[in-house]
Amino acid sequence: MQYRTFNKTGEQVSLLGTGTMRLPLSEDGKVDRLEAISMIRRSIDMGVNYVDTAYMYHDGESEKIVGEALKDGYREKVLLADKMPVWLAKDEDEMKALFEEQFKRLQVDVIDMYLVHNITVPVWKRAQKFKLMDFLKEQQEKGRIKHIGFSFHDELSLFKEVIDAYPWDFCQIQLNYMDKDFQAGEEGLRYAAERNIPVVIMEPLKGGKLTDALPRTVQSLWEQAEIKRTPAEWAFRWVADHPEVMVILSGMSSKEQLEENLRILSDAKPCSLTDKERAIIDQVSSEYNKLIQYSCTGCKYCMPCPKKIDIPTAINFYNEWFLYEGNPKIKDDYPTWLTEGRRPSDCVACKACEEHCPQHLPISEIMEKTAEIFE
Repeated sequence: MQYRTFNKTGEQVSLLGTGTMRLPLSEDGKVDRLEAISMIRRSIDMGVNYVDTAYMYHDGESEKIVGEALKDGYREKVLLADKMPVWLAKDEDEMKALFEEQFKRLQVDVIDMYLVHNITVPVWKRAQKFKLMDFLKEQQEKGRIKHIGFSFHDELSLFKEVIDAYPWDFCQIQLNYMDKDFQAGEEGLRYAAERNIPVVIMEPLKGGKLTDALPRTVQSLWEQAEIKRTPAEWAFRWVADHPEVMVILSGMSSKEQLEENLRILSDAKPCSLTDKERAIIDQVSSEYNKLIQYSCTGCKYCMPCPKKIDIPTAINFYNEWFLYEGNPKIKDDYPTWLTEGRRPSDCVACKACEEHCPQHLPISEIMEKTAEIFE
């Protein structure tokens, strides 16, 4: 495993970080707890020392599973990251109650890396209103959290404002070869690094969109490349090529994914991609941009829907219709995944989901378009 130094804290962190937003599932759709714990421990045994979770991941099960996985001596081997979902709190008391609940779920006394979760304009305003930073500083002084950071999903201008507003220990941004200029992007990465703020990367594979069921044109481009790599390896190497990147989080949902990621990030060095390799990646990025209609990562921040619509699945069907040139099989699968009474046509355009979407997608509009195609 490669390690990079958190320049502000001096700690050595593994380039691969274990994300827990997409843990393995059982046939009933619930998290396979034993498999998830086994995978988390396997990652640590192989040198990963950064484990990331959040209050809302897997409807609260993620924090509990991470807590179980870190028993039996594993807690001392990692930096544990968790996040404050301040948008779920109605007031400061509720915010503090959420904080305490996280410690109970995790069964720990200290959280190493604590983030303000999913900063957008409304979240940042609420954090300031509830004096969240003062509260976190108090908890840091008490020794309950070690380092204070934030994760980000909004425009570059807000990112710079947030970076300059507080002496952060680290931050977390979305970055992959499709999102170079999206949200904080590469410019935000450099902006933070220039201010000596370590950067953790999320969505390096864009929620699996850069690796799963590739369009024919994209598959053809990868096959034409002189160097033979999996789509995941191309994507990870692009992110790892940035020397400013400290940790690359991956939400692994199978042992096969874990083993591949361990292999890739054991030797993906910064500044190692050739001009020819970068050109191939740029070609693939351009091809995706022609095909993808809406940039959903499947994070599920939009859920639950009041009408019980599986929003990420619906958007995925809409995108796949264009990615795979209207393949009839996509329509055949639609009723299985989106059952009657819980389909896009049931959307009432309340837009409760849109407030929480990190990608700022017009979800109600997409539901209408999806219904037109599939229903």
